[in-house]
Amino acid sequence: MARTNGGIIGKTNKTSFGKCTVTVKTSSGNITLQPGTGIIQTVIVAGGGSGGYHDSGPQGGAGGGGGGGILETCTNVCSTTLPVVIGGGGAGGRGSQNNGSNSTVCSPSVQTAIGGGYGTNPGGSGGGGNAGTPASGGSGTACQGNDGGDSSPNPGSPGNNYRGGGGGGAGAAGSPGSGYPNGGAGGAGKDVSPTMGPGLPNCGVYAGGGGGGVRNDANSPATGGAAGPGGGAAGAPSPSGVGSNATANTGGGGGGQGNYYSNAPSYAGGNGGSGIVIVKELNKASGMWSLKSQFSAKQQGTWVQTQCSVSLDYLVVAGGGGGGVRHGGGGGAGGYRTSFPGGTQLTLTGYEPFSVSVPVTIGAGGAGGVGPYTNPAPSRLATAGSNSIFCSITSSGGGLGGSWQTPSANLSGGSGGGAAYCSGSAGTGNTPPVSPPQGNDGGANGGFGGGGGGGANNVGTASSSADGGAGGNGLANSITGSSISYAGGGGGGGWTGVPGAVGGAGGSGGGGAGSAGTATGTAGTVNTGGGGGGNGGSSGACGVGGAGGSGIVIVRAPSAATLAASPCTNTVSPAPGCTQVATFTVSGTLTIS
Repeated sequence: MARTNGGIIGKTNKTSFGKCTVTVKTSSGNITLQPGTGIIQTVIVAGGGSGGYHDSGPQGGAGGGGGGGILETCTNVCSTTLPVVIGGGGAGGRGSQNNGSNSTVCSPSVQTAIGGGYGTNPGGSGGGGNAGTPASGGSGTACQGNDGGDSSPNPGSPGNNYRGGGGGGAGAAGSPGSGYPNGGAGGAGKDVSPTMGPGLPNCGVYAGGGGGGVRNDANSPATGGAAGPGGGAAGAPSPSGVGSNATANTGGGGGGQGNYYSNAPSYAGGNGGSGIVIVKELNKASGMWSLKSQFSAKQQGTWVQTQCSVSLDYLVVAGGGGGGVRHGGGGGAGGYRTSFPGGTQLTLTGYEPFSVSVPVTIGAGGAGGVGPYTNPAPSRLATAGSNSIFCSITSSGGGLGGSWQTPSANLSGGSGGGAAYCSGSAGTGNTPPVSPPQGNDGGANGGFGGGGGGGANNVGTASSSADGGAGGNGLANSITGSSISYAGGGGGGGWTGVPGAVGGAGGSGGGGAGSAGTATGTAGTVNTGGGGGGNGGSSGACGVGGAGGSGIVIVRAPSAATLAASPCTNTVSPAPGCTQVATFTVSGTLTIS
């Protein structure tokens, strides 16, 4: 008699038809799985510890909270219901410091991620050490987190500067509070998107450590430790003394308490962030299958689909800002963000037959400012550059160069625009802030000339007397196989009311030179994100600032993938190491298959 399974003899292995469904849980309760799911992959993030509170000795400079532990598991399940407990963040505040609470998943046995430690305490990741008597950071839990950083071994001068250590993160230990005058940085969190897929909250990065607080009795500014990427919070600066709260549902650690001698009633550590649980229902069909069983599964839509992924390097440069007019500042370079070489790649996933189309936006350069001699009307001011965008990466347009007696709100950007005479401060770079920074500040006004725009590599130079300041230099990148510089700042204009004044040089990477007198500032180079050169003007006359250069997006992929870039102005070409690059000089679409 024929066998009912089609004649197949062999071991029947565990199967799972979860279709790689991902569920994110941010509060305690049950997760309901699909009926065909037999294997799940879980990421369990506990609550982060609060920032430390230090009410003895120097009363300040407490350690940052440790990130909650991250437990990653892959288990067989026999039920469609998973009970989940989300751990709360440790409560900080005046006189309060607490570890984060554990997060658990019952699948089917209880899997537990350990809550982060508050200042000096052990936990999933340990809290940073409190300042004063040298204190070690708390220890992290093996395979879930890292140790907190040690506090400063002794106070610095002036002002008895005490510095707490940064809380540990799931991806890295906290930094010690040894860098006078600032607190220790929180350790980086962990990126779980390579295993759980794209589109997760907080970009898939969790359990960053909190920064250490700082006390300075001289009441001079001192910065608390930086927040660890992954929801961690910054440590308290001096003189405010209040640590920041971590981001909810990231397991980030709270910022450590700071202080200075006379503000004792207000100092406090920040709250830790609550945890999160992510469950991925896996597809698996190993072992011996009859044709009948396979055909039946495909008819029901439960047969395993092969999941594919491709990892991409990128360079995303925004449009540069336009140069200002009359004593005009140079335009700031467009924001510069890259994964190449050695940074975190972008990973795109899908099912066979794999094909993903991604829109690409190329930021335009800003327009240069236009006279006349009197205070420029708003319509005649320079304009900022526009953003360039690829997937989740946005580079900000460069800030515009300042114009005489006309302060503007748009000097800040990827890199800041240079200040003009009587126009206020230069623009701030890395706006909005990203890590690593996408640019630098513009140059200040130091006389009748304009300051240089900031570049990707350094700040713009301040003007000197009537001469314009040089634009900040850009950065070289060899993602295409050739080293090319991008994102240089524009030079400031030179005011020839003082004989012999000259405009500032443009920064390497496409920054335009500033002009002297009534000449037009040099435009930033197209597709480099260079800032435009400022116009200097003279007694009784002025001219036009240079336009900013447009941005560029370059994507590098393995040669095994098929790339198509549209419209045809954009190109695909071979690159070293069995790779290829798609270069976008205008907005379009990248198709990967």
